[in-house]
Amino acid sequence: MARAVSGDEDHIVIAGMAVEAPGGVDNLDDFWSALAESRELIGPFPRDREWPLRDVFSLHRSEGWGSVPDAGGFLTGATEFDPHFFGITPREAVAMDPQQRVALRVAWRALEHAGINPGALAGDEVGCFMGASFTEYGPRAAEVNEYNGYRAVGTALGAVAGRISHGLGLVGPSVTVDTACASSLTAVHQAAAAIRSGECDWALAGGVSVMGSPAAFYEFAKNNALAVDGHLRAYSKSATGTLWGEGAGVVVLERESRARELGHRVYARVLATRINHNGKGAPIAVPSAQAQETLVRKTIDAAGIDPSLVGLVEGHGTGTPVGDPLELTALCNTYGADAERGPRLGSVKTNVGHAQAAAGMLGLIKVLLCGANGHIAPTLHADDPAPAVDWSATGLRLATELEPWEAHEGVRYAAVSSFGVAGTNAHAILAMPVLEDIDA
Repeated sequence: MARAVSGDEDHIVIAGMAVEAPGGVDNLDDFWSALAESRELIGPFPRDREWPLRDVFSLHRSEGWGSVPDAGGFLTGATEFDPHFFGITPREAVAMDPQQRVALRVAWRALEHAGINPGALAGDEVGCFMGASFTEYGPRAAEVNEYNGYRAVGTALGAVAGRISHGLGLVGPSVTVDTACASSLTAVHQAAAAIRSGECDWALAGGVSVMGSPAAFYEFAKNNALAVDGHLRAYSKSATGTLWGEGAGVVVLERESRARELGHRVYARVLATRINHNGKGAPIAVPSAQAQETLVRKTIDAAGIDPSLVGLVEGHGTGTPVGDPLELTALCNTYGADAERGPRLGSVKTNVGHAQAAAGMLGLIKVLLCGANGHIAPTLHADDPAPAVDWSATGLRLATELEPWEAHEGVRYAAVSSFGVAGTNAHAILAMPVLEDIDA
């Protein structure tokens, strides 16, 4: 008999969320529509960022370099911001890393989605934990320009969370987390821990990625690890590499008792989150199937449920020939043990590209929307599964179409993975109660 989670514990729950994704998506309804309709939100490189695109698209002419397709998951509204709304001067706003700007407005929307007035929080002991990485925005700080005086905070990674806390007047812990591609799930892990330990009454947690330069494309072109055709084909036999993207997502975390008392909708209970590291052995950027499997097993144990209850696994799924097979091995050994029955597997990266520090949060919000709508969204390019594992011997299956998601005693269970290039792995298990309606 599958063990379901007990309703007696005062769980940390997700009571609100907001998202910005490529293709002009800036609300949950549009994001869900894109997922449910199997739309790819990939587009050409932005032409308004003064990037040296001629050089970028010529990299393959250098010996040992791969080609860079004119494609990625770019935020169309990354350059848009209303500084006066947030009490920021226009010159300071321009000097701010766009990740600070995007994170600030998405955090505001997440609070509104939870039914919380963002303008009435000054002095409240609320935490803010944001995943982000340095992306080379703006001129060098060590030169004279019209933005001197604003650059110390404008380019500070810590100001991604700090800007939200300052703008809203929050006095709880404020931390920017950088564990590379695992950053946003690590932020959720830290936020939940802070609430449990009493460091804050409740918290915002999320991640953001807006590329200040095309540096990531240079790095992976040199490693011949970019998708040559401009499509990220996670877990597919035809995958040739990853495709960089951008995005932002924020969730509101609080204890379930507080959510019920205040009338907040509970989208999910955070049953368990865990992080670990690959350790020594292979080069630092190479994933470890053993470390991932160990992490998943520990998270399942902490959640206190039978893994057979998990109906959806939102994987990391970068589309790389090295990373995907290792991840599939770990997932088959944990969630796919029953060859007759297992969860659906997908990756939101096939829709939006690899959003780096925000990748795990976009995957988490995808799962929350699947739970709220009672359907599992398909993952793109899943018609030819990678031969790295024996699919006939595992219950794990790629989510190839929009399909109803049956609940177990009124609850849908899901897992989310996120793995960082510096070796940090993060995993989370959620329990989503069936909502009375599907208006997310």
